[in-house]
Amino acid sequence: MTQPSIATWASDMIILDRSDQIEPIDPMRSFALDELLCKDAARSKLSICHIWRHPQAFVLGQRDYRLPYAKEAMDWLSSIGYMPMVRNSGGAAVPLDLGVINLSLIFPIVSPSTSFHHDFSRMTQLIREALAPVNTAVDVGEFSGAYCPGDYDMSINGLKFCGIAQRRQLHAFCVHAFVVADKKGSDRASLVRQFYDRAAIGAPEQSYPLVAEASTASLEELLGMGTQAFITSIKECIRAYSSELTTSSLILPDDEQVIEMAGRLRARYETR
Repeated sequence: MTQPSIATWASDMIILDRSDQIEPIDPMRSFALDELLCKDAARSKLSICHIWRHPQAFVLGQRDYRLPYAKEAMDWLSSIGYMPMVRNSGGAAVPLDLGVINLSLIFPIVSPSTSFHHDFSRMTQLIREALAPVNTAVDVGEFSGAYCPGDYDMSINGLKFCGIAQRRQLHAFCVHAFVVADKKGSDRASLVRQFYDRAAIGAPEQSYPLVAEASTASLEELLGMGTQAFITSIKECIRAYSSELTTSSLILPDDEQVIEMAGRLRARYETR
């Protein structure tokens, strides 16, 4: 099956840039907003690029949350200023801070037969094109020793800078990427390793990633391209293909709806 081009899937995409809204609120709210936007995409048939950051959070995968001492490790994270949460998409533990860009590509499902591999590839296409002005050699594939390993890890010169996960609903789906943009990637890898050192005591090694500090780097370290430059390039790539749709075309949920959905997600995914 031929992979759809950016020109095909970004032609009606709306950009929702919340990267400057960085209050230290519950990190689950951004995932809750994605969930609600996904539900609305099924109705509106609009596709969305949601860009966001969080000042200091630690997002666990569901397997992480089942590790023997996950609760104690989450308490430790809280004690050093990180807000822990369990996400509703795939993947493993990821630290968030203002140097990590979160991209959510949200699409209505127009054909049930569409390959989920193509869904992931939309994100890798977009990020590759955003980096093309400064680099063209981006590798895609699971990267040994990195945190949140997956088949669609993105790396440059043998160092991972991006991981991708997916969340599917009945009539829409969301592909989510975290992009390490600023400061040291090794510091984030060290934090994840310390989490597993505490959470995985007594667990078999195959039940959690074995994280190496030297596996991860930021775009700033790799390419001299920091947070704002990357966000600008992502938006320019989409605008090169999209029509004149604006956020006014979206029906955004209000704060009460987002808070209520965040509570529902937390009750569903943080129940041991």
